[in-house]
Amino acid sequence: MKRLIETKIVNPLLEQYGVPSYKTVGSAGIDLVACIAEPVAIGGRQNRLIGTGLAINIQDPGLVAVVASRSGLCLNHQIRVGQGVGIIDSDYHGEIGVILHNDGENDYTVNPGERIAQLLFMPVVQVALKLVPAFTTVTGRGTGGFGSTGKA
Repeated sequence: MKRLIETKIVNPLLEQYGVPSYKTVGSAGIDLVACIAEPVAIGGRQNRLIGTGLAINIQDPGLVAVVASRSGLCLNHQIRVGQGVGIIDSDYHGEIGVILHNDGENDYTVNPGERIAQLLFMPVVQVALKLVPAFTTVTGRGTGGFGSTGKA
Protein backbone atom coordinates (compact mmCIF):
# COMPACT_ATOMS: atom_id res chain seq x y z
CA MET A 1 0.00 0.00 0.00
CA LYS A 2 1.30 3.42 -0.91
CA ARG A 3 1.39 6.24 1.63
CA LEU A 4 -0.22 9.47 0.53
CA ILE A 5 2.05 12.50 0.70
CA GLU A 6 0.43 15.90 0.35
CA THR A 7 2.06 17.63 -2.60
CA LYS A 8 1.79 21.24 -3.70
CA ILE A 9 2.86 22.96 -6.90
CA VAL A 10 4.67 26.12 -5.82
CA ASN A 11 5.77 27.20 -9.30
CA PRO A 12 3.07 27.19 -12.02
CA LEU A 13 5.68 26.17 -14.62
CA LEU A 14 5.58 22.68 -13.14
CA GLU A 15 2.11 22.18 -14.62
CA GLN A 16 3.71 22.43 -18.09
CA TYR A 17 6.35 19.80 -17.27
CA GLY A 18 4.02 17.44 -15.42
CA VAL A 19 3.80 16.56 -11.75
CA PRO A 20 6.66 14.16 -10.91
CA SER A 21 5.69 10.51 -10.60
CA TYR A 22 7.16 7.02 -10.61
CA LYS A 23 7.94 6.07 -14.22
CA THR A 24 7.68 2.29 -13.78
CA VAL A 25 6.16 -0.13 -11.27
CA GLY A 26 9.66 -0.97 -10.00
CA SER A 27 10.95 2.61 -9.72
CA ALA A 28 12.36 3.47 -6.29
CA GLY A 29 12.56 7.18 -7.01
CA ILE A 30 10.35 9.89 -8.46
CA ASP A 31 12.12 11.97 -11.10
CA LEU A 32 12.36 15.65 -10.16
CA VAL A 33 12.48 18.17 -12.98
CA ALA A 34 14.10 21.56 -13.39
CA CYS A 35 11.24 24.00 -12.92
CA ILE A 36 12.91 26.90 -14.66
CA ALA A 37 11.73 29.29 -17.39
CA GLU A 38 15.03 29.42 -19.27
CA PRO A 39 18.10 27.20 -19.58
CA VAL A 40 20.62 27.52 -16.73
CA ALA A 41 24.35 26.93 -17.24
CA ILE A 42 26.44 25.21 -14.59
CA GLY A 43 30.11 25.97 -15.08
CA GLY A 44 32.78 23.33 -14.67
CA ARG A 45 33.39 22.56 -10.98
CA GLN A 46 30.47 24.84 -10.03
CA ASN A 47 27.20 24.42 -8.10
CA ARG A 48 23.76 25.78 -8.95
CA LEU A 49 20.52 25.57 -6.98
CA ILE A 50 17.69 24.49 -9.27
CA GLY A 51 14.08 24.71 -8.15
CA THR A 52 11.68 21.84 -8.78
CA GLY A 53 8.40 23.74 -8.37
CA LEU A 54 7.28 21.12 -5.86
CA ALA A 55 6.68 21.12 -2.11
CA ILE A 56 5.72 18.12 0.01
CA ASN A 57 4.18 17.65 3.43
CA ILE A 58 5.45 14.32 4.76
CA GLN A 59 3.74 14.78 8.17
CA ASP A 60 5.47 11.70 9.59
CA PRO A 61 8.76 12.09 11.52
CA GLY A 62 9.32 8.40 10.75
CA LEU A 63 9.88 9.28 7.06
CA VAL A 64 12.45 11.35 5.23
CA ALA A 65 12.63 12.31 1.58
CA VAL A 66 16.05 11.88 0.00
CA VAL A 67 17.19 13.69 -3.15
CA ALA A 68 19.63 11.52 -5.10
CA SER A 69 21.54 11.90 -8.35
CA ARG A 70 20.31 10.46 -11.63
CA SER A 71 22.85 7.90 -12.78
CA GLY A 72 22.67 8.78 -16.48
CA LEU A 73 23.17 12.49 -15.83
CA CYS A 74 26.22 11.72 -13.72
CA LEU A 75 27.71 9.13 -16.09
CA ASN A 76 27.13 11.06 -19.30
CA HIS A 77 27.57 14.66 -18.15
CA GLN A 78 29.30 14.57 -14.72
CA ILE A 79 26.28 16.28 -13.10
CA ARG A 80 25.34 15.08 -9.61
CA VAL A 81 23.55 16.21 -6.47
CA GLY A 82 26.09 18.57 -4.96
CA GLN A 83 26.17 17.41 -1.36
CA GLY A 84 25.93 13.70 -2.21
CA VAL A 85 22.29 13.42 -1.20
CA GLY A 86 19.78 16.00 -0.13
CA ILE A 87 17.61 15.50 2.94
CA ILE A 88 14.05 16.81 3.16
CA ASP A 89 12.85 16.58 6.74
CA SER A 90 9.24 15.70 7.48
CA ASP A 91 8.55 19.21 8.79
CA TYR A 92 9.92 21.14 5.76
CA HIS A 93 7.18 22.55 3.55
CA GLY A 94 9.09 24.77 1.15
CA GLU A 95 10.01 24.21 -2.47
CA ILE A 96 12.36 21.29 -3.04
CA GLY A 97 15.57 22.69 -4.46
CA VAL A 98 18.35 20.56 -5.90
CA ILE A 99 21.98 21.61 -5.61
CA LEU A 100 23.54 20.35 -8.82
CA HIS A 101 27.32 20.09 -9.09
CA ASN A 102 29.25 19.86 -12.34
CA ASP A 103 32.29 17.61 -11.82
CA GLY A 104 33.37 18.20 -15.42
CA GLU A 105 35.53 20.89 -16.97
CA ASN A 106 32.91 22.11 -19.46
CA ASP A 107 29.71 24.01 -18.82
CA TYR A 108 26.51 21.99 -18.68
CA THR A 109 23.14 23.52 -19.56
CA VAL A 110 20.10 22.46 -17.57
CA ASN A 111 17.00 22.81 -19.71
CA PRO A 112 13.48 23.64 -18.49
CA GLY A 113 11.62 20.45 -17.58
CA GLU A 114 14.78 18.31 -17.64
CA ARG A 115 14.89 15.43 -15.14
CA ILE A 116 17.64 16.45 -12.71
CA ALA A 117 17.38 14.21 -9.64
CA GLN A 118 15.37 11.48 -7.95
CA LEU A 119 13.20 11.74 -4.85
CA LEU A 120 13.09 8.69 -2.58
CA PHE A 121 11.24 8.16 0.68
CA MET A 122 12.93 6.22 3.47
CA PRO A 123 12.21 5.31 7.08
CA VAL A 124 13.90 7.26 9.87
CA VAL A 125 14.91 6.06 13.31
CA GLN A 126 15.56 8.86 15.77
CA VAL A 127 17.84 7.91 18.64
CA ALA A 128 18.77 9.34 22.02
CA LEU A 129 22.51 9.78 22.43
CA LYS A 130 23.81 8.49 25.75
CA LEU A 131 27.24 9.83 26.71
CA VAL A 132 29.49 7.18 28.28
CA PRO A 133 33.15 7.19 29.35
CA ALA A 134 33.77 3.88 27.52
CA PHE A 135 31.78 1.48 25.34
CA THR A 136 30.29 -1.58 26.98
CA THR A 137 31.23 -3.88 24.09
CA VAL A 138 34.48 -4.36 22.22
CA THR A 139 34.77 -5.27 18.55
CA GLY A 140 37.62 -6.68 16.52
CA ARG A 141 37.88 -3.43 14.64
CA GLY A 142 37.89 -1.21 17.72
CA THR A 143 38.85 2.36 16.83
CA GLY A 144 40.48 1.41 13.52
CA GLY A 145 39.68 4.02 10.91
CA PHE A 146 39.40 4.00 7.14
CA GLY A 147 40.83 0.85 5.62
CA SER A 148 41.11 -0.93 8.95
CA THR A 149 38.97 -3.91 7.90
CA GLY A 150 41.60 -5.23 5.50
CA LYS A 151 42.89 -4.76 1.99
CA ALA A 152 40.63 -4.88 -1.00
